Amino acid sequence: MCTVCGCSDGETTVHGHAHDHAHPHHHHDHHHHDHHHYGYGPAGTEVPGMSQERLIEIETDILTKNDRYATENRAQLAALGALAVNLVSSPGSGKTTLLCKTIEALGDQPLAVIEGDQQTQNDADRIRATGARAVQVNTGKGCHLDGHMVGHAMAHLELQPRSMLFIENVGNLVCPAAFDLGEDGKVAILSVTEGEDKPLKYPDMFTAARLAILNKIDLAPHCDVDLDLYEANLRRVNPGIEILRVSARTGAGMAAWVCWLQAQLADKSVRDAAE
Repeated sequence: MCTVCGCSDGETTVHGHAHDHAHPHHHHDHHHHDHHHYGYGPAGTEVPGMSQERLIEIETDILTKNDRYATENRAQLAALGALAVNLVSSPGSGKTTLLCKTIEALGDQPLAVIEGDQQTQNDADRIRATGARAVQVNTGKGCHLDGHMVGHAMAHLELQPRSMLFIENVGNLVCPAAFDLGEDGKVAILSVTEGEDKPLKYPDMFTAARLAILNKIDLAPHCDVDLDLYEANLRRVNPGIEILRVSARTGAGMAAWVCWLQAQLADKSVRDAAE
């Protein structure tokens, strides 16, 4: 059992490689509270028969181990001059469609995808249909990817130098916020149909993200949503966040998103050369 949210730990499989995965996180996306702490006490949760001090100790240990794997991943990516982005969102944000369209728009850019999902490989099949190399990671009952899983997947991908690695995380706006995967940045994808207050309900995720993509803007006129209010709420929790308005379906904003990715890769190359 996960000591922080109480769910059962799943077994993670990457093309036949499995390892038991214990993970700290808060309540699942659909069990959120409108405040920063989830559950009870300093640990943010309550497990019968276990003290808050012990819960904090366990969570700290798990995050420390995860960070070691993330550091190894980051070193491998740096050696290749490869850019890694961690795509995070709630279910239904349209991130797989956005990723497919992104791959098509990038053309000859070397890239690969790590696809996280609890049970299925449907999204990975959609990615492979674009011609991109993709590895599926099934997390079972686990609700996020971690550094160990991503390291396994990277070993299978055999990334090319100066490539882009897209990590499509499990649909969840709570748990992935706490887990470093070795990525260069988190990109939070937010459908305009989700409600302008979404950033306020899940501040940890949007605080951790470098970029927020307001997706499905073609639907905004039909949903009576205020895109300026979305942006104001994003900047309320993260004043430095970059924001792009995009429609993967119509192509609006896609050029700016592709340019952002290319700029991040170029900036990383300059930093690596300086080091």
